[in-house]
Amino acid sequence: MKIHEYQGKALLKAQGVPVPLSQVAFSAAEAERAARDLIEQTGNEIVVVKAQIHAGGRGKGRFEEHPDLGGVKVVKGAAAAKEIAQQMLDSTLVTIQTGPEGKKVGRVLIEQGMDIQRELYVAATLDRATGRTTLMASTEGGMEIEVVAEKTPEKILRESIDPATGLMPFQARKLAYGLGLADNVAKKMARFLGKLATAYEQLDCSLLEVNPLVITGDGEVLALDAKATFDDNALYRHKDVEELRDPSEEDPAELEAKKFDLSYVNLDGTIGCMVNGAGLAMATMDIIKFFGAKPANFLDVGGGATVDRVTAAFKIITRDPNLKGILVNIFGGIMKCDVIAQGVIAAVKEVGLQVPLVVRLEGTNVEEGKRLLENSGLPITTGSSLRDAAKKIVELTT
Repeated sequence: MKIHEYQGKALLKAQGVPVPLSQVAFSAAEAERAARDLIEQTGNEIVVVKAQIHAGGRGKGRFEEHPDLGGVKVVKGAAAAKEIAQQMLDSTLVTIQTGPEGKKVGRVLIEQGMDIQRELYVAATLDRATGRTTLMASTEGGMEIEVVAEKTPEKILRESIDPATGLMPFQARKLAYGLGLADNVAKKMARFLGKLATAYEQLDCSLLEVNPLVITGDGEVLALDAKATFDDNALYRHKDVEELRDPSEEDPAELEAKKFDLSYVNLDGTIGCMVNGAGLAMATMDIIKFFGAKPANFLDVGGGATVDRVTAAFKIITRDPNLKGILVNIFGGIMKCDVIAQGVIAAVKEVGLQVPLVVRLEGTNVEEGKRLLENSGLPITTGSSLRDAAKKIVELTT
């Protein structure tokens, strides 16, 4: 699960990570009031208006309705903040991460102007190769870290965190000195990194990124941005975090799948997949690619799916406007093939079938499942094996 920048900063602040003064605004009038409050608190008329969407590259992005306006704008005075907020709100921001369709802006963050001397990059994430949290830092703040990793990987510093001890003070100091910091600023950076690592662990994040982290003219170390992604499987421990979810930023089909406890990811192909088991789902997607097509989704109905869940899964798949065909691939262990067959039949009768459907069943109650499909009177093609089913659906859709 992802959250907005302003929400991420609030969580960081609660963990003791220093962040700038800021207020979120959902209207131009709120933006003006927020800017006026910040100016009164800081004595500085410079404020920043930042579009809030679940995507990076906002500063370099452009609004469809206002091509000369990016997603981050420095202005002087509350009136100017109101004007820019009015242009941003309800407009579509296109960045390198949103794709050409962009995302509509529903809120903006009004933040105090900063005397920025340096921009750095820091992040905590899971290194799957070691199975440990890794703290990363770079002097290339403000840039996409993927570009840095590709062109100048030596500029990315890493420290692996032992789960038994947490981030050790010497590791934080090593990163601070590696960034070229010294004296009191290096001490502040080390404290910042320690609190960031603690926040990552306590909040069950999968990524906690600050880009840029800034060093101000008076030597303060602040998180000028905050990107937080959370492990969905741990959200039951963080109801307060789950409440930060913004449904308008998520795929409607994926949200619908969550209601039925389905594992669903929307992709850009044309063959819809309904499979039980993540490994089998990946194998199904691979063999579709092998025969020359692309999967439209990843969908795992799980081992204990009911007729209702299977019906819901089928409905979600068929809503994809790019769909050309559907492959159902079930290996019945805990999951019973006749239950899958009943769900498919119920879904086809309720939703209708506008594209070819190939079903491959194997395992528990497979003969009963096949009998139900054959006697349904519906235009369903069966496959004798995964290879046979994948080949048939690709042939039927090309």
